[in-house]
Amino acid sequence: MIILGLDPSLSCTGWGVIRSEGARISHVANGQIKTDAVAPMAARLAALQIGLAAVIAAHRPDRAAAEEIFVNKNPQSTLKLAQARGAVLAACGAAGLSVNEHAARLVKKAVTGTGAAEKAQVAAMVKVLMPGVAIAGSDAADALAVAIADAHLAPWS
Repeated sequence: MIILGLDPSLSCTGWGVIRSEGARISHVANGQIKTDAVAPMAARLAALQIGLAAVIAAHRPDRAAAEEIFVNKNPQSTLKLAQARGAVLAACGAAGLSVNEHAARLVKKAVTGTGAAEKAQVAAMVKVLMPGVAIAGSDAADALAVAIADAHLAPWS
């Protein structure tokens, strides 16, 4: 089973692809899709959708996984995250991928053992679980964590 993990963001969407064989996981690829902060919103969302479509075409995952949306204190930030997430989910839907959604606390707990883990702890544990893998950045590490959690939480989806 090839799983695409996603960490949607308008500025930089992280993605990570893993192979899951029973309880064993292995790294396939990871990266980040960055958008131009001064570009119009429609162009930024299109860049996310096109970039992710290329990732899906290159790695042909069996399914995808993303964190459930969370509400920020700033409503504008929440809206931008929702729009980016929509573009990412649309790319998955256009490719016929089902998308499992997991709460951020559940992803953190599945990867680190605690739902209150900090971003650095998640990245460190991803490196432990996938030794020697070059990770493209913190957003890619988060995406790999989502894929790893999905492999353990929804193995038959």
